[in-house]
Amino acid sequence: MAGPRAGTGVVVRGFRALPAPVLLLPALGGWVSGSLAAEAAQRRLFPWLAVAFGAGALLFLTVADGPVFLAAPFGVGLALAGAAFACRARAVAPAILLAAAFLSLGFAAAATRTMSVAAPVLARTVIAPLHGFVEALEEREEGARLVVRVTRLGEMAAPERPTRVRVSYRRADGIKPGDYIEAKARLLPPPEPARPGGYDFARDAYFRGIGAVGSLLGQAAIKPPPEPAPLSLRLAAGLDEARNALTRRIAESNGGQAGAVAAALVTGKRGLIDQPTNDALRAAGIYHVVSISGLHMVLAAGVVFWLARALLALGPGLALSWPIKKIAAAFAMVGVTGYCAFSGWDLAAERSLVMTLVMLGAILVDRPALSLRNLALAALISLAREPEGLLGPSFQMSFGAVAGLIACARLIDGRLWNPEGAGPITRALAWCLATVIGTLATTLVAQIATAPFATYHFQTVQPFGLVGNALTLPLVSLVVMPAAVLGILATPFALDRPVWWTMGLAVRGMIDISAWIEGFDRATLVLPAFGPGALGLMTVALLLLVLPVSGLRWLGLIPGLLGIALAASPVRPDLYVDREGGGAALRGADGRLVVLGKPPAFGLEQWLKADGDGRSREDPGLSAGARCDKLGCVGHGPGGVSVALVRDKRAFPEDCARATVVISRLEAPPGCAAKHVLDRIFLAAHGATTLRFTAEGAVIETAKRPGETRPWRPAPVVKAAGPPAPPVPGPAPRPAPAPPEGEAEEGQGEP
Repeated sequence: MAGPRAGTGVVVRGFRALPAPVLLLPALGGWVSGSLAAEAAQRRLFPWLAVAFGAGALLFLTVADGPVFLAAPFGVGLALAGAAFACRARAVAPAILLAAAFLSLGFAAAATRTMSVAAPVLARTVIAPLHGFVEALEEREEGARLVVRVTRLGEMAAPERPTRVRVSYRRADGIKPGDYIEAKARLLPPPEPARPGGYDFARDAYFRGIGAVGSLLGQAAIKPPPEPAPLSLRLAAGLDEARNALTRRIAESNGGQAGAVAAALVTGKRGLIDQPTNDALRAAGIYHVVSISGLHMVLAAGVVFWLARALLALGPGLALSWPIKKIAAAFAMVGVTGYCAFSGWDLAAERSLVMTLVMLGAILVDRPALSLRNLALAALISLAREPEGLLGPSFQMSFGAVAGLIACARLIDGRLWNPEGAGPITRALAWCLATVIGTLATTLVAQIATAPFATYHFQTVQPFGLVGNALTLPLVSLVVMPAAVLGILATPFALDRPVWWTMGLAVRGMIDISAWIEGFDRATLVLPAFGPGALGLMTVALLLLVLPVSGLRWLGLIPGLLGIALAASPVRPDLYVDREGGGAALRGADGRLVVLGKPPAFGLEQWLKADGDGRSREDPGLSAGARCDKLGCVGHGPGGVSVALVRDKRAFPEDCARATVVISRLEAPPGCAAKHVLDRIFLAAHGATTLRFTAEGAVIETAKRPGETRPWRPAPVVKAAGPPAPPVPGPAPRPAPAPPEGEAEEGQGEP
């Protein structure tokens, strides 16, 4: 007996001598197993399938390079799903196999969507006669913006000709959607990111079917079409013309910016809102109210649902013998779908419509409307239809906000503030308290849930957004959206003007509140851009904090804290270079950016925001410290680095001999001795470029990789090295135009 006891004692003493974390592993494993069992019992594993589906779509959109054989991801996904069904009796294997299956199916969905919208993308600047149908028209402060379905573009062959182009036009009088026009147009490829990791308008334009952007030169002539327009185009054009007509009617009923904002709330046409009003709404943190999104869909559905149920309840026989709640939900589904169609089927609005329809559909089948399962189902439907939306702020912020609100629903629904058995006065006071606290809590939860995505995409924070939303959302909920629904119903009877006037009073109050908040010190803070790694960690943290019901949610604190730490200490480049070499921004002696040359306005604005610099792009101090002449510009950066921007080829000999970095939209001579040459050939292959100067040398990041195959990026047209080509007759090429106001901020803050 002595032997076994001695051996056991050695084992026990050795086990006790292990480090404390090792001793905790069995307990930790038991805790994880118990938590997973609790998640399965509560049926909370389904939302993670939507996460896996989105991860597969993200994998294709960011990593896949080249065409995909669709049978491969679809086949793998179906095989894994079949394996999960075969292993359904086991505890863990089916969940892992299903997650892998949805990952593969998400990859396949993104590949299918990319192939289905494939259309030619313009590869070079073109000035030529444009013939086509006006598919959509948005009136702006000056002129209009048109989407034209192209039938002919100069002598360009059909395989190279874009299917749709978006152009600005300063004289849009007389043109309406559905017209066939002929005009001389100056078209450019859709702009690529202004900096590595920045907003990619070219990708968004590709999925919208837009193959070029530009402007119309001179007068556009309306002519008889060579053939009848397709039925789909006639329907879309008719709907767009009705939206424009109602936009003008609402704007005229109120006048000024109140009318412009009121019209945008109803029709989604934001072109009449001027820049100061846009800035004020953003400073107050309520710009999401202007973009047709989840807030509008929920409020519109709620108004229709309440009206239908109230009218049905007037008949005692109906109320007692018919399921009026379900009937009202069906009316709300029809009404909110019509509202989405009339607002233009915008990507954000369509996604919010899916979410609203899923939740209304839950009422029809006697299930809770507001649940994470419904949210996950809405996410799956949205991602299956338009996987590319996953990369934009609209999807991320809307689903993040709703997920946060669902997770905190018990804390903000007011039940904690409603005492049972109290008198009428106490109940009234409790209702007021619950309303105020509920509004503040809802706004706070939505802002926290969307803060990582808003800061990543826009580099701005509105510290007083809680105040702005608390003061304006009651106006939107109680006056603006009910008036919008009643106004649309009254429009066919020409009884809508008093409704629009009433709505305008509330909108005017919103604008006044926004202007008041904009006057606060530091109403808008500009923060340096952080990388996708920090955003990914914070996204994982949000998912872990929201989706589980067990103690597993506390695991989200680890990636959350790591993500915040990374976001709080971003690495800022010392040199930003325009994708065409026409301008750059170099960190000067005072640590702030100095502009060299003439970069595009939109690109310069993106550089300043990414650097955490709150100066406007018109600030005269941006050029202080740069020495420029007709041949180019020279600036000095950190560590004595010299940067030369060459405008004229005569400057190459001197700048190549002296400068550390040479930048030019021209082709540098083969013998250029500069350490880094960012000329036309380099930038055509790499796009916008940033450099960070360290003791070990320059760290270079580019917007694209040479040879990278993306369908929304046409292959660069670069000639072999040699003497510069003679100039092409006609207007000199200019940098690609900035996306018009609102493109880069579409969907901002749309909980």
